[in-house]
Amino acid sequence: MQSIDRAMTVANVLATHATDNGLSISELSKQCELPLSTMHRLLKAMIKQGMVEQDEPTKCYRLGTIWLEYGLKVYDSMDYITKIRPELERLMKEVEESVYLSKPLGLEAIIIERIDSENNAIRIYDQLGLRIPMHIGAANKAMLANMPTTKSNAILKSLLSTEQLHTVENSLKEIKQQGYAISHGERTEGTSSVAVAVRDGLGEVVGAVSVGFVSFNLTESRLEFLIEKVVETGRRISEKLGSNATHN
Repeated sequence: MQSIDRAMTVANVLATHATDNGLSISELSKQCELPLSTMHRLLKAMIKQGMVEQDEPTKCYRLGTIWLEYGLKVYDSMDYITKIRPELERLMKEVEESVYLSKPLGLEAIIIERIDSENNAIRIYDQLGLRIPMHIGAANKAMLANMPTTKSNAILKSLLSTEQLHTVENSLKEIKQQGYAISHGERTEGTSSVAVAVRDGLGEVVGAVSVGFVSFNLTESRLEFLIEKVVETGRRISEKLGSNATHN
């Protein structure tokens, strides 16, 4: 288990520097708080598994392509290319805002897609692969609200105090009833988000579609328009994945 934990620590550090030219073994050793000798053995094993690559000229390390392969398999498991992405692109064109697809992963959710509008000079930029605690943001609350109560409660109890739990549970009931979630400035001041949960053919919550936008000068009619389009998109995607109205 220790080796797995260490390997994931290395992967997380390299992921945060994915846009750079990689990290040296000394930089990795420092950031991962591991001795150079241990880091050398670990990197050698990770290279063998395709988890890490080394650039020969610079001797720096970066994530291997195996992570991309795994990511593509996740997309395939959600019928991403044929069923989900066209709907996200359609939504982006309709609302001219950044559109996101999130996927629940235990106590967190991960952003697995972002499609930006080229017509909007001001964009909300949340990085792909970003993990967000499940009690934060419209997308995550939309997913929690549509999960079985026992499951959502177990997640929330691991993240919140008893007092906080009561408040969030009440908000989830409202979200479930209205069919969508809204958040204002929960992660970034001056921004808002509207989201709906996505279900598969078994009625399981497999993700959430959300639109992120700047709150400045937001009108009630504009918000109503965004809600309408997000709800329509979530319904169409869920139907394409085999869900039906009885699950909503």
